Amino acid sequence: MERINKRPTIKQVASASGVSTQTVSRVINNRPDVSPETRERVMKVIKEMGYQPSALARSLIQQRSYTLGVVTAGLKFIGPSRTLNGITSAAEDAGYSLILKELPNFNANNVSSIFNGLLSRHVDGIIWAAPEIGTNRDWVEKFSFELNVPIVFLTMAPRDGITIIAVNNHQGAETATQHLIDKGYRHIGHISGPMEWWESKERFSAWKSVVGAAGQINADDHWVEGNWSSSSGKEACEKLFDQYPEMDAIFVANDQMALGALAVIHERGLDVPEEFGLVGFDNTAESEFYWPALTTMQHDQHQVGTLAVNETIRIIEAIRNKETPDYKTIMLTPNILIRTSSLRKL
Repeated sequence: MERINKRPTIKQVASASGVSTQTVSRVINNRPDVSPETRERVMKVIKEMGYQPSALARSLIQQRSYTLGVVTAGLKFIGPSRTLNGITSAAEDAGYSLILKELPNFNANNVSSIFNGLLSRHVDGIIWAAPEIGTNRDWVEKFSFELNVPIVFLTMAPRDGITIIAVNNHQGAETATQHLIDKGYRHIGHISGPMEWWESKERFSAWKSVVGAAGQINADDHWVEGNWSSSSGKEACEKLFDQYPEMDAIFVANDQMALGALAVIHERGLDVPEEFGLVGFDNTAESEFYWPALTTMQHDQHQVGTLAVNETIRIIEAIRNKETPDYKTIMLTPNILIRTSSLRKL
């Protein structure tokens, strides 16, 4: 029987390169204290021998796992799934593995078992990617400063002393609502997301502020709450027309609900955008193909995930170097994609 060759070891690479194992390790870890000639020679041997560094050995030597814990929820929604995709890509690029924990529901507050499970697997850091909803951040003040590993939060209101990465929902909703005003619409309603969500509150608050500043009445019957789904957008739009008959435009808190609203607008025989304006939020892949194409707010949730990994690793390295980490809030600014649904000729 032909004997299966064992994979080459770091000692064999060192011997073939004429250097010490420490030098090979420095090359693998891209240390600067190696001459270009030596680095080139070692890398050539590594390639020829097909040497693959042992992740376990690296972890034992450096006393780190090169693993991040990720806590998420609601992966059926576009935002959380896009963010997780960004986390996965960035972690792979940085040489980190992931341990994923999906919460049973958004309001899960029993976080001790989650943290204990991740820490028992020796994660180097944690990304809390579940969005802020209701009271599901009440535990933050207690836990965020007691963990022995850094934790980065996504999609939540800014707080001092911790790192948060989120989309500037308020600014994005301001831009969306102001765009409708600038296009000459004078009675702008709003379909919000679930009002327990921090993102929904931010978008609602911005709509209310902008229409108020423009002299429009923003009474309670000028907005209706949805649940992010197209069907809820349809129901909310029907209710809005009954409550606010003079309404000539709607800012909708996401594109899926805007699709449902668009169906109702068509059923009522209104021309979009000449008689009625519509702006969504999220720039889903399908929004360009609505009829008419939907004006929407674009924000890069993939980038949120990428930044989450980069910031977590930055804090990990600062702690390892005995430096004081810089904890901060990073807000990404959405930009408007102007399409047919809001392009009324003034």
